[in-house]
Amino acid sequence: MTTPILSIRGMCAGYDNVSVVTDLDLELSAGGFVAIVGSNGAGKTTTMRSIMGLAQVTQGVIEVDGKSILSMRTSERVQMGIALCPEGRAVFPTLTVEENLQTGAMAGRRWQQRNSDAARVYGLLPRLGERQTQQAGTLSGGEQQQLALGRALMSAPRLLLVDEASLGLAPVIVDLVFDLLRDINEAGTAIIAVEQNIGIADVAKEIAVIEHGMMASLDSVHGLGEGLRRSAREAYFGTGGSNE
Repeated sequence: MTTPILSIRGMCAGYDNVSVVTDLDLELSAGGFVAIVGSNGAGKTTTMRSIMGLAQVTQGVIEVDGKSILSMRTSERVQMGIALCPEGRAVFPTLTVEENLQTGAMAGRRWQQRNSDAARVYGLLPRLGERQTQQAGTLSGGEQQQLALGRALMSAPRLLLVDEASLGLAPVIVDLVFDLLRDINEAGTAIIAVEQNIGIADVAKEIAVIEHGMMASLDSVHGLGEGLRRSAREAYFGTGGSNE
């Protein structure tokens, strides 16, 4: 049996001894793509931050390749092949596109490979190649999201965590970003994407619904159609589909 790239079992996590996530289980195979949906405050981002070592895990197991990472610093997790593309993009506005990418190389301790890694990123995200010398703060929102993804890819991750990539973007740009996530996944990188936009179901392989800090469901996208979309919408908006 193949060891999953990520295994979370019975995880409780939060901040300042206040639990946000309770008894959560999640497993991801190498090359997998899970989209996590749920209402605001359900525990989606806390789950991502727990994987990166940025939230307090009080109970349970987080393993990468069958090895516990709970005692590892965030930098050590990055070196293991985990990268986070955070909500809000958080690019360095006064640095150029190229300089922003180089910060990703430094975070992953891949400075010697930065040129080949950048070439790979530019091949996947050609718009960044056209903007190499442009300051990040002058890019459009969609271009900044591409830059945030490219910066995360500079550490050559095997597992990419993407938090609300569609937030604040026009629908046509959201479609582009989702297509990019699919391309990244098809190139071999496993992805966990927290999303408020149910359109992520068109590119993900599995959809996980988190409610009140617990895993409500985890299902394959194929064959579930509108039933899956309905349950995900209800988790995001609340029972009956109203947004409160």
